[in-house]
Amino acid sequence: MGRRSRGAEAAIAVMVLALSTACGSRLPESDFEHRDRGGPTTPAGDRTPIRVGIIASATSPVGGSAFTGPRDGAKAYFDRLNARGGIDGRRVEVRECDDGGSGVGNDECVHKLVDEDKVVALVATTALDYAGASRVSRARVPDIGGQPIGTAYDTYPHLYGIYGSLAPRNGTTGWDGMQYGGTEVYRYFKREHGARTAAVVSYNQSASAAYARLVERGLKAEGYKVVTEQVDFALPNFRAVAADLKEQGADLVFDAIDTHGNAQLCKAMDDVGAEITAKVTNVQNWTSTVAEDHKDSPRCRNALWATGSSRNHEDTGQAAVREFRDATKGLKTHSQWQLEGWAAAMWFTDAAQSCAGQGVTRACVDDFMNRSQGYTADGLLIPVRFERLAEPPKTRRTCLSVARWKDGRGWVAQGDMNHTCFDVPQLSYRP
Repeated sequence: MGRRSRGAEAAIAVMVLALSTACGSRLPESDFEHRDRGGPTTPAGDRTPIRVGIIASATSPVGGSAFTGPRDGAKAYFDRLNARGGIDGRRVEVRECDDGGSGVGNDECVHKLVDEDKVVALVATTALDYAGASRVSRARVPDIGGQPIGTAYDTYPHLYGIYGSLAPRNGTTGWDGMQYGGTEVYRYFKREHGARTAAVVSYNQSASAAYARLVERGLKAEGYKVVTEQVDFALPNFRAVAADLKEQGADLVFDAIDTHGNAQLCKAMDDVGAEITAKVTNVQNWTSTVAEDHKDSPRCRNALWATGSSRNHEDTGQAAVREFRDATKGLKTHSQWQLEGWAAAMWFTDAAQSCAGQGVTRACVDDFMNRSQGYTADGLLIPVRFERLAEPPKTRRTCLSVARWKDGRGWVAQGDMNHTCFDVPQLSYRP
């Protein structure tokens, strides 16, 4: 368990509607910790490129653009870095691989990048099915700033998810197969906006329903009255759901449905005149395409809120965000995942620069990552930690980044993410 937010869990639940995730084999710690720490070694003073790999499920069953944000953000960072002279005079050479969203394709990408291309590290991995995770870990290749779509980043050593991890990472997911998440999102809306009644909308599909039950548990732990709504995955009747939400007087709406379903739900809510405090979405939908995605539902659109663990990508009052936006101004759209990919590339760069005097190797970069306590990527991330706790924490102080969509202004940050913090219980769930 890292600071895995409800947004990350929601993204996972929605993605497995299309395809179940897999994490490779469960291997004992000995298989990870007693192998040669070799890999490509570059002597200090060398000027050959530093090679990194990026795996993205760019052509996945979920959709062509669903998984490319972190890749695009990381590439933009490396392009700017190379234009400024690279790392100690060495440019960063990016090797990309599209795994197609399948376990077989992911294994092939890992083999190509790790074994054939001999990359020093993987950066901003965004894989629907990270089947090659155990191979990456056995090879001791640091995987830096990946998106925790599955459980790999809470399972294997040498994998460093963008939100950190407190789990033992000894080859078994979380603690004995259980993971933990906090109730900070629900606490926020209760404390800041006086919300008392929350609705949870899901499909009649196992992954969607399971995530909805987890959200329901968290809401009840925070004292909410919870309204549950389930629609048929093949023939959803969102108008009936919207009418019931209006009748029940829901303050908040959470969901375990996909982007298309969300747009339909929002339109139905506008059609029946349902007024809510917030329609809460996840980090994957924290994008500049909101106006287009919800063009038929202006009322619901302006009730959209997003929560996560990184600074709002439209908060250009922050210097680090301004640099990100300047470097990505050529992109057609902007998203929170792009910013997190940019942060992942910065993280690798900081690690590699620390190794420049002795030679940039997998082992040196990995050692830096193991010491990355409280890393913020120049203020873009809520401080990230990697610990290996023997037991899961019962409570945890967790901070939260919150933004609200407003027509004409886009995503507007709500308070400082480093001060929007809560001591909340950690609830167990089986992924």
